[in-house]
Amino acid sequence: MGRFFIIASNAFLELVRQPVFLLLMSASASFNVVLAGLPFFGLGDEPKMVKDSVLAMTFLAGLFGAVISASASVAHEIRAGTALAVLSKPVGRAQFLLAKFAGVAAGLVLITFVNTIAALIASRMAFDAYGDPDLRSLGIFFAALAAAYAAGGLSNYFLQRPFASDAVFALMVLLPVAAAVIFSAGPIVDRGGEVRDVDWRLVRAALLILFALWILAAIALACATRFDLIPTLAICTGVFLLGLVSDYLFGTRAQAGSVWAGVVYAVLPNWQLFWMADALETGKTIPWSYVGRALGYVAGYLVASLALALLMFEDRELS
Repeated sequence: MGRFFIIASNAFLELVRQPVFLLLMSASASFNVVLAGLPFFGLGDEPKMVKDSVLAMTFLAGLFGAVISASASVAHEIRAGTALAVLSKPVGRAQFLLAKFAGVAAGLVLITFVNTIAALIASRMAFDAYGDPDLRSLGIFFAALAAAYAAGGLSNYFLQRPFASDAVFALMVLLPVAAAVIFSAGPIVDRGGEVRDVDWRLVRAALLILFALWILAAIALACATRFDLIPTLAICTGVFLLGLVSDYLFGTRAQAGSVWAGVVYAVLPNWQLFWMADALETGKTIPWSYVGRALGYVAGYLVASLALALLMFEDRELS
């Protein structure tokens, strides 16, 4: 187990040291908050549209993060010869691959955590035609973002530490602090009497998205054992798009008795099970029992995906 944790921690640290990881995290979180500060006409549904958009951005950022992380952890190391050097030690291929997945999954937890904090801030900032932009919250968020980048720059200059990873960890600490400062002011009351406050139901919705991202990471890891970044991204994007419409394309045909549609519907991950934006309407919530059942679905799919990844990796020539 010691070798497993060493490989997993090294994979995680290699991910957060990549500038693209920091850029993806900060850009997606900034988009979530900026979207809530922009006035637009949504026929009174502006807050709901903002929540749907920030969840979609969290999902999309996680998709790119999963593909980039899997490719960097496996495909790049196979191409560079690092994987062969590790496997020449008393480390099996299964242990190597599972440890790499653990590192990628931890990276997705980090990027989803930051985006969830940004989504909670955005849920409080979202306003309709009777409200005004919350410039105070916008300023506090970007001050925390700038402070994180400054902390990374200072540690790089004075301590010769990696800029990207220090900025990522600083952002992970400073953004919740900024959110606490924003939330401490209490709810916002608009001119029309509408009360704007934090929608904590987004935490459960984001947790379900994280489950879906773990499945995508396992699929990306399986692809990365054979392909480089661009083919892996293309395959994962195709699986993502087909999974979004699997109920319409294959579910109805499977219920009608089609055998091939039933097989495809069972094999293809159904992302609608993890997309709970419609459950965030007024008076609705996501029960923890549903989150638990979704976790069971994820566990089964991870076992199948990682078994496929190991099968593809077993006879891969590394020299």
